[in-house]
Amino acid sequence: MNYHSMPIEAIVALLCGILILIQPRLLNYVVAIYLIVIGVVGIAPYFVSGLR
Repeated sequence: MNYHSMPIEAIVALLCGILILIQPRLLNYVVAIYLIVIGVVGIAPYFVSGLR
């Protein structure tokens, strides 16, 4: 399965943007969660391919 074909980054970015518009105080948490999710999505294919 190719993770790059799924629009995960775009969906996460949209959700983060909406959350920041609704509640600006969440900016620090939203940015931290966004970076963690993008990092996990970025390295997941290397770990999944290594298990097979």
